[in-house]
Amino acid sequence: MTPQLSGIIPPMTTPFTADGELDLKSVKAQMDWCIAQGVHGVAAGGSTGEGHTLDVDEYRALMAATVEAADGRIPVIAGIIVDSTRDAIRRGKAVRDLGVAALQVTPVHYLFRPDDAAMQEHFRAMAEETGVPIMIYNVVPWSYLSPQLLCKIMREVPGVVGVKQSAGDLKLLADLLIMAAPDDLIFTAVDALLYPSYALGAHGSIAATLAAVPAACVEEWDAVKAGDHKRALAIHERLLRLWNVIATDNLPACVKYCQTVQGCPAGYPRAPMPESSAAKKREIIDALAGLGVTTEAAG
Repeated sequence: MTPQLSGIIPPMTTPFTADGELDLKSVKAQMDWCIAQGVHGVAAGGSTGEGHTLDVDEYRALMAATVEAADGRIPVIAGIIVDSTRDAIRRGKAVRDLGVAALQVTPVHYLFRPDDAAMQEHFRAMAEETGVPIMIYNVVPWSYLSPQLLCKIMREVPGVVGVKQSAGDLKLLADLLIMAAPDDLIFTAVDALLYPSYALGAHGSIAATLAAVPAACVEEWDAVKAGDHKRALAIHERLLRLWNVIATDNLPACVKYCQTVQGCPAGYPRAPMPESSAAKKREIIDALAGLGVTTEAAG
């Protein structure tokens, strides 16, 4: 059975040292920071977590540290971003003994898109070989899965329990929500439109903004659940201003800066991703101030 997954599930950043090595000692600090701000789970090793840069041994070490840091307080989703079914299965098997709640798996995505039958077989093999619930991470523009295909896979492949619907098209999310079965888990990663995603019925979100400002995102989610749409809209507008600042090619680096200035040790991005520029850092500080977030001095 899949542990209860809903609400605000930040995709944790992966802390690296200045020379690009994993800084696992900082994982617990980030976990405690997220939990203190009321989140309902975490994901690790996804896009915001630079999971595509990890080798399989690093991946296993990061997931073990993350699950240990969670210590049963909230569920942990393990992200998998690789370019073959073989490697996806290898990563799933590497962490299945850790007690992760689900695997968040992209389609294979390097240049050539598998056809729909091959796409379904990819997720079927993942579910059967790992024995861990699968969430499809629908994010890659040229390997995008239609709502119809996503629902077909969820109907026909036992073990595929839901979808993280990414990119900016709210209509595709709306279509998916009305086509999906009631027990399918549909999460939004449409960062610019989290509030309307919730209003449409998304089960929660797994999106970069949540890692940057988890408390504000929890507040927005709670407002929607309480029917306080005026409050939710006001938070949405402030979150959108932050998203418009951090939605850049080095998004993980910008999220790390947001965390760092709030006292969460996020480390460095892994090369070749650059850190946020001085100008971008000033914009981030201003956007955080608009959310009422107290920040510390940071370079």
